[in-house]
Amino acid sequence: METGRRSRTASFGDSHGELEDIPLDSSGGTAVQAQAQPTSSSTKWRVLCCMLLNFTNGVNDSAPGPLIPYLEKYYNIGYAVVSIIFLSNALGFIFAATISNRLYSLLGRRGVVILSPLLMVIGYSLIIPALPYPVINIAFFINGVGMALGLAQINTFCASLPTGSANVLGLVHGAYGIGATIAPLAATSMVGKGVRWSFFYAIPMVMAVWNMGFAGWCFRTLPEDVPAGADEPSEDPAAREEEEIKRKKVTWEAAKHKVTILTALFIFAYQGAEVSIGGWTVSFLISARKGDPQSIGYVASGFWGGITLGRFLLTPFVPRLGGERIFVFCLTFLAIIFEVLVWTIPNVVSNAVSVSLVGLALGPLYPCVVTTLTKLLPRRLHFTSLALMSALGSSGGAMAPFTTGLLAQVKGAGVLHPVACALMGAMCVCWWGLPKIEKRRV
Repeated sequence: METGRRSRTASFGDSHGELEDIPLDSSGGTAVQAQAQPTSSSTKWRVLCCMLLNFTNGVNDSAPGPLIPYLEKYYNIGYAVVSIIFLSNALGFIFAATISNRLYSLLGRRGVVILSPLLMVIGYSLIIPALPYPVINIAFFINGVGMALGLAQINTFCASLPTGSANVLGLVHGAYGIGATIAPLAATSMVGKGVRWSFFYAIPMVMAVWNMGFAGWCFRTLPEDVPAGADEPSEDPAAREEEEIKRKKVTWEAAKHKVTILTALFIFAYQGAEVSIGGWTVSFLISARKGDPQSIGYVASGFWGGITLGRFLLTPFVPRLGGERIFVFCLTFLAIIFEVLVWTIPNVVSNAVSVSLVGLALGPLYPCVVTTLTKLLPRRLHFTSLALMSALGSSGGAMAPFTTGLLAQVKGAGVLHPVACALMGAMCVCWWGLPKIEKRRV
């Protein structure tokens, strides 16, 4: 049994050469079970599954942008009230962060990646009938929980691959961008033909049902690994108590680590800017640029399409352009410039092009941050740190658009641009505070 555990660890290589070795416990076993990739074929299926899960996340995140004007009309509400859906989503991510470790320990990775789309199916089933607005917010909360649980597993699994983890993360988060690009096109087309806004969510609901079955099949042979810092469950009450203490110790160690804090704050600002731009640009172009609601919704697809192209086309060039540190600084600066152009040039066509370029610049940043975190932290902290980063980051993807909606109620949708620029400036500050990645000496 011990030999098996050691062999799984040995096959789990460090593709970057910068991560610490996996620590051993007092009995000679690994303190964190290897996240095995039994065969290259099974790994490819799991990566594809992660891409489909994240594709659905992208559809879910980008749909509110073109649908917000129709929600406002259907429920007779304003910017401030409609933006509560973003807040509900944020609360779902925060709640997921409090239960992710426990669920991971009880269900293993396979159980969590099945539970994630199941929760989203429940959420969509509440949205499709267009129930009273408070119920819609409950649905967005449930979706937030489901997305957060799945996203933590996606990031951890892909970042732990023995080779090509950065490129795989680029593909997986590129799939998010594809979903986010397609959703506004489909939503705008449907509501433009008189279909009720809520019926759009039948599309991601079907995807989530498929994802449940596909995830269960793809991860069926993966060892049911437990959170870092805990060994296999014991029947001895004293041993279980000791395992719980270890689990809490690792969680606290990850939560107070400088790298976890700064990357989480970076992703908080990043997703805040990303979802605010994707969610409120359409409303801005309708109110400030007098765009046609039945066609201007396609601009949101241009933004998410830019993110997709950035992740697929630019991420592979990170090593050639000075590494993640310089790359992220340059792209964030470019995104700020293009966002200012949207803010200051009163032309719909120019705004649409600039918004797409903002997306292109922002696209590679998320996978770059995940890769950087895995290089700077010991492997035993990866799952907890990525879960905290995802939770806080995705909370930013809800809190920022919610705040933008409150301000827009008073000052108009144009407040989007100073909010987005401020958030991108905060990203630069957080990135500057991260330690430099040093190669481990052999």
